[in-house]
Amino acid sequence: MTRLRLALLLTALVCPAFVHAEPLRLRLPLACEPGRTCFVQHYVDRDASAGVRDHACGARTYDGHDGTDFRLLTRALAAREPGTVLAAANGRVLRTRNDAPDVSVREAGRAAVAGRECGNGIVVTHLDGYETQYCHLAKGSVRVRPGETVTAGQPIGQVGLSGATEFPHLHLTLRRNGTVVDPFAPALTEGCRPERDAADSLWEEPVRAALAYRAGAVLSAGFADGPVTQEAVEAEATRPPDRGAQAMVAFVHAIGLDTGDVQRLTVTGPDGRVFAENHAPPLVRPRAESLLFAGRRRPPEGWAAGTYTATFRVMRAGAVAIERVFTAAQP
Repeated sequence: MTRLRLALLLTALVCPAFVHAEPLRLRLPLACEPGRTCFVQHYVDRDASAGVRDHACGARTYDGHDGTDFRLLTRALAAREPGTVLAAANGRVLRTRNDAPDVSVREAGRAAVAGRECGNGIVVTHLDGYETQYCHLAKGSVRVRPGETVTAGQPIGQVGLSGATEFPHLHLTLRRNGTVVDPFAPALTEGCRPERDAADSLWEEPVRAALAYRAGAVLSAGFADGPVTQEAVEAEATRPPDRGAQAMVAFVHAIGLDTGDVQRLTVTGPDGRVFAENHAPPLVRPRAESLLFAGRRRPPEGWAAGTYTATFRVMRAGAVAIERVFTAAQP
């Protein structure tokens, strides 16, 4: 046996990973419950042209998007309970930034974040040439420093509003040897495939099941006593109508709508009759977010006592893709 072969054999005995490295598996990078307290807003854009396409041939992305966006329900929730960012896998910290302000890019402007679009962030290196990058963290929340090792599931920061973002979310980018990898379909080098949840997904179980591709989702829905705005919904500043309210308005904040989707919001009164409705025209392009509302002013005789029921549906290709039913009561 040559010295080289003996050295290789001894190395393999001491470090089995030398001969068989386990494939990278990712944990959920945010302490939340997918589908309830957090949602995937955008996936990696698989279309090399000016068009957009996610791994499942849907439009849940935007041109050039290189990661996965995990958003919290509202800006108010993020302020009360900042989502804890977790290391997705074992690794070593390469770079961090921790001093970017938490200001929506709608307020600060794109020029203010030029070259710092990630905002406060962390880059972690892993085995086999992989790196994970975590963006839009809260100012001062980064808990690790370059050179430190991290373990999968370890808290490393908190969700914020830094960099090029309009809503609180974590942007996670996965790269291998400098090339972006889609964790939902890593074997797909280009284009997309109709199979929404690929067997080669890099997410570990049960995260893979929790992150099953959704046809869109309702972030929030309720009744208000007056006009509803996106800012008020994000701030949870709407007030439910009481007996003296001058208006009763049902609203729905939804994400992940596709071209051709038809949104319908119908409100029925205590007598079962239609009280208010809003049937929006088919969408001419995908819409990342939508706020739909329907209501009416207080009638001269006042509000009838009983339960008011709102039904929201998104019709896609003749079938119901999203549905939410919610109520409000008048004594």
